Amino acid sequence: MQQALAYIARHGKLGLIAGLVAGLALPGVAAAMRPWIPELVAFLLFLTAFRIGPVDAAGKLNDLTRTARAVLVLQLALPLGFLLLLKLICLPMTPLALALALVLAAPSVTGSANFTILLRQDPAPALRLLILGTALLPLTAIPVFWFLPEFGDLAAVLAAALRLLAVILAAAGLGFALRHWGARHLSEINRRAVDGLTVIALAVVVVALMSAIRPALAERPADLAFWLAAAFGINFGAQLLSFAFLRGTGRPDPVPTSIVAGNRNFALFLVALPPEATDPLLIFLGCYQFPMYLTPTLMRRLYDPV
Repeated sequence: MQQALAYIARHGKLGLIAGLVAGLALPGVAAAMRPWIPELVAFLLFLTAFRIGPVDAAGKLNDLTRTARAVLVLQLALPLGFLLLLKLICLPMTPLALALALVLAAPSVTGSANFTILLRQDPAPALRLLILGTALLPLTAIPVFWFLPEFGDLAAVLAAALRLLAVILAAAGLGFALRHWGARHLSEINRRAVDGLTVIALAVVVVALMSAIRPALAERPADLAFWLAAAFGINFGAQLLSFAFLRGTGRPDPVPTSIVAGNRNFALFLVALPPEATDPLLIFLGCYQFPMYLTPTLMRRLYDPV
């Protein structure tokens, strides 16, 4: 079994692509799996925490300080800068502008550390950004909301963020505990087996997240094409700009930070938007899975030299 999982890990990028294809080809399965997304995400976090371990995840004090600064830049400075720019040049808050603002204000997606593993980089900085970014979201979201009158109830977003934080802490805590008391030292084959199981979990999660794509493809192909292009532009654009800046300034952890910069859990904010604003964003959420799950494949050449 371990050898089979290690084989899957070696071909993890193909596993993610298979998940995208399955999500498109099996809309009934995707719809049936959608209610299980929270449980699947929690299992994915558990595997990631177990694979990294509590010591590497915690890092040193300067690692945590650097993570906090990165969170404030990614979730506060960038969205506020973008919204201020819109106001200065008197541009309206179009659905595309709203989508970009939400992405910039959101914490990391739960799979960021897994994408970092598939790119053979250190996943611990990405996990720290996920945990601390979600924990600080109730604070970083308040100034952003002040600039976005389109939003409804701030309390709804804060409640959603706190629920997500509870899931992250519970799943990560269980994974860390099992690693510390049950498997403190993982062999290479054990590590690759966990990576293989993680690839399977990621592929299953993306099938569930693709439930809105197939109907849009049949009913509104032009809208789908627009939002798909926007998703690739926003996701990969954020990764490229972040990576260029971090490499150019000699900052540490350029790959995991850049992956987080482009892959954000903006779905947290949808609970606070009125129904008329969420329709295009739901399509965007489905389209956003494509650049997210193709990051380990399409961004490999950029990140490999690091």
